Amino acid sequence: MSQPPAVPVPPDLARRYSSSSAGRAWLASLPDLIRSRMEQWELDLDLMPGTFPWSGHGGIVVPVLAGGTRAALKVAFPHDEAVVERHALALWNGRGAVRLLASDAGTCSMLLERLDSGRSLQTQPMDVAAEVWGGLMRELSLVPDGQPQWREFLHVAARAEQWSDDLPAEWEQLGKPFPRWLLEAALEVCQTRGAVGRRSGADVLVNTDFHFLNILARPGATEKPGHRNFAAIDPQPMVGEAEFAVAPVLWNRMADLPAADPAAGLRARCRDFSRAAGLDDEAARQWSLAREVDNALHYASKRDHGGDLARSLWVASTLAGRTLDGLPDPRTLPEPGRAAGRTTPA
Repeated sequence: MSQPPAVPVPPDLARRYSSSSAGRAWLASLPDLIRSRMEQWELDLDLMPGTFPWSGHGGIVVPVLAGGTRAALKVAFPHDEAVVERHALALWNGRGAVRLLASDAGTCSMLLERLDSGRSLQTQPMDVAAEVWGGLMRELSLVPDGQPQWREFLHVAARAEQWSDDLPAEWEQLGKPFPRWLLEAALEVCQTRGAVGRRSGADVLVNTDFHFLNILARPGATEKPGHRNFAAIDPQPMVGEAEFAVAPVLWNRMADLPAADPAAGLRARCRDFSRAAGLDDEAARQWSLAREVDNALHYASKRDHGGDLARSLWVASTLAGRTLDGLPDPRTLPEPGRAAGRTTPA
């Protein structure tokens, strides 16, 4: 087998990781990482000359052929989600999620089935999106068993305990960027739902980044919608209450909220997606509130993220039942990460 050709690094990925020494070192190593995986797994590059491979916030995805079969080679920058992603994909085994064909822990590399990157839930009507999302959510919500991969995941209740300690300190350090009552609402969720999650015994595998753009059509899927025609990608897996997964569908596609009453539309979306998956919509509302307060504090700590901060504050306060005054029309706010370079999961 001849040496695989060099794979160009997408400019946006290069910009994202060139600002730190660790990122620059990873970028410098990336051509050799890709070449070594292609040689080990006997892959052929399936990239049109003059084009770049796909990239997301955390890595690069190269279209390849594995024994003539279309596949995708993903090489991620080493970080917590990338380390555990392969464990979740192995447990799902292609049911509701992209199928894992091979992995290499040392380089955060995975060989995946290739999905249709041009077809996601981002452009599906919202009722169809809810049906597909709900069906996939049911498939992804595995109950822990004795397999060793389960030991790798953090627990949602532990995250809530961490927030109980961290959020008040961050709020103070950032100069109290939003009213105290909203912080208190998030802390109440952490205390109540965190305790419920510890006691309930209803733990499942939770994809915490389960939004529209992270759900792609399977190859050869018909135009007729249905959850078996789609699969989740880029999971950020945890263990705990399934309702923790609802939040990303609320803070994405806000331009689709009804103009007459976007607040009522947001609450209805929370209800509709929850019920499509057989979830408790009140628990989903509570977890989504807490997650958006955490996001708001993250954005408040960054420069040039005013639109992201406004979006998080609008969603969090609306879910709390007291939409903050002075915020822009939520339908005009940017999609996550669009106000500046993407710095949190969408």
